[in-house]
Order: sequence, then structure tokens, then C-alpha cells
Amino acid sequence: MSRAFVKESDGVEDLPDRLISTHANLVTVDGLARIEAEVAGLSQAYAEAQAASDRDRLATIARDLRYWTARRASAEVVAHPTDSSHVQFGSTVTLARSDGRKQIYRIVGEDEADPAHGTLSWVSPLARQLQGKRVGDDVAAGAFTFEIEAIG
Repeated sequence: MSRAFVKESDGVEDLPDRLISTHANLVTVDGLARIEAEVAGLSQAYAEAQAASDRDRLATIARDLRYWTARRASAEVVAHPTDSSHVQFGSTVTLARSDGRKQIYRIVGEDEADPAHGTLSWVSPLARQLQGKRVGDDVAAGAFTFEIEAIG
């Protein structure tokens, strides 16, 4: 085959876009601030990579910037709940596990979630089971049963 018909690789791989959830993009006030900070930081990094003619870095940053810009555009800010009679988006829930340990989680948006640091995505299985429950209610998750001790 003639080389005239073969596209030369320029070294920059086309990166697939990051997947965007099909769920509503509910966020806390803090979550929206984090998204906006991410967009600002990526915009700055993009300008720097452009100035340095770093095509590989440009591709990565552009992909992430598209993701965070889309997440900012679709963000639905939910104010911190004022009613702590039941679990809802933004609630902080104290759970007593059946093994005697306690865990505290705050229910937040998908991009804010970090279970190791006490935040659960509102669409996670545990958060879905908690929503609408009240102090004293039991929730089964995995091998454990949790009792809701407090809602804030």
C-alpha cells in the first residue's frame, strides 16, 4: 500500500470522553464550588499546556475540561436540608452497625462522593436505602444491619 493513503500518527492519542452519569446532577453548595474550582484549574492548565505546545497534556486536559464543564452546566444545587426528621440529600447520618461500630456519612452528589472520607453518592445503594428513613430505623447493607442513630 502506498504511504500516501496511510495517516501518520502524530503521537497524540484520541482520548475517549469521560462517562457522564444519566442521573440528575444534584450537588451541594460545596460540590458546586468544587466543580467551579476544577473548571478554573483545568482552564489554567490548558492555557499553560497550550503555551508549552504539549499536545499530549492538551488532549488529557481538554477531555477533563469537557467533563467538568458539562457537570457544571447540569448541576442542580440542593440546599442543606432544614428538616432532620428523615434522611434526604445533604443529610449527615450517624449509623450504628450490627458489629457495634459507628459510621457517619453525608449524602452528596456523585462527583463529591468519597466513602472513605464520610460522603456517599445519593445514588449509591446504601444512600438509596437510607433516604426517607428516620432515627431508629434499621437498614440492611451487605453483611451488616445499620440502625440510624442521628440525622443532621
